[in-house]
Amino acid sequence: MSSKTIKSNETSLVMRIVRHQCFIPLMALLILVIFNLIADPTFFKITLADNSAGNPILSGFLITILDSGSELAILAIGMTLVTAASGGQDISVGAAVAISGSVLLRVLCGSNTRPETLQAPIIVAFLISVVVAMLFGAFNGVLVAFFKIQPMIATLILYTAGRSIAAWINNNELPVISEPSFKYFGEFIPGIPIPTPFFIAVACIIIIMLVLKFTNLRLFTEAVGINEKSSRLNGLKPAWIKILAFIILGICVAVVGLIKVSRISTINYSVIAKDIEMDAILAVALGGNALSGGKFNMTASIIGAYVIQFLTTTLYKFNVQPDALPAYKAVVVIILVVVSAPTVKNWFSNLTKKFTKKEVA
Repeated sequence: MSSKTIKSNETSLVMRIVRHQCFIPLMALLILVIFNLIADPTFFKITLADNSAGNPILSGFLITILDSGSELAILAIGMTLVTAASGGQDISVGAAVAISGSVLLRVLCGSNTRPETLQAPIIVAFLISVVVAMLFGAFNGVLVAFFKIQPMIATLILYTAGRSIAAWINNNELPVISEPSFKYFGEFIPGIPIPTPFFIAVACIIIIMLVLKFTNLRLFTEAVGINEKSSRLNGLKPAWIKILAFIILGICVAVVGLIKVSRISTINYSVIAKDIEMDAILAVALGGNALSGGKFNMTASIIGAYVIQFLTTTLYKFNVQPDALPAYKAVVVIILVVVSAPTVKNWFSNLTKKFTKKEVA
């Protein structure tokens, strides 16, 4: 094999790697890793110590990323499907998390906000919260699919009213769960030093990957997102596929709601999951998925979710004020929008072709 052919193959391999959808989130992750290694290598330190219950747990910034990033990864699953099918984003997921968490606590506590024993099994309360979250997801989906309202505007209704609804469910009171096992979902299971939310996220990821592999969900979602009229002519029902995407996001919301209220065994209606919808949307964008809908890469979105949490944890590590976090994330959004712009893509493609021709020559 000639040196010219070898160079051509190497260049082709590099181009395939660069063009892969996971390249951008992985490069962002690499940049954050290098930055932290240079700025403060202790960022990657993991220690084993006992928690307040006397159980050994792992702690450190990386564990925090796994823990909090798992919530974002779960939401990114549903947000990716909604974005792909509807060509828009759901900005009500934070408020919906508050509603599902409030429903969960209402079922567990009953009429007593400080019950000594749970008034219902946790699984029953969770399933009820899932049904409620699915109904609200279907509500958003109907507005988008049948009333043709732009997704961000349609979900603005629940974004505005959701937290008030959550407070109304529990009569503006703050229920408190005293059952120790309830904390297992948001913290640690005794004897397992890794945060439980990470295992929940892994379970959700496995389920959605199996669904995408063995059903036509991916094909139908992408078809509707790419060309709704053509998909209808091919026998699909775009409206129902859009509603299904919002319902799946509702399930993801209920799972995150369980994790959120389990962490503190109560709820703060105005603070719980505040601005998490923006991080979920950013995770989808960082994964290289077009925010206008169509083809999607679920793996890239999930990686993007953990990268966003990595960025957030890094900013907290260097004492950036919480109020300033959106400004730093806005910079990431601007970069992503510019990089994904058609003119930039065409320029980069032309530059790549010129570079490839020179290498081959």
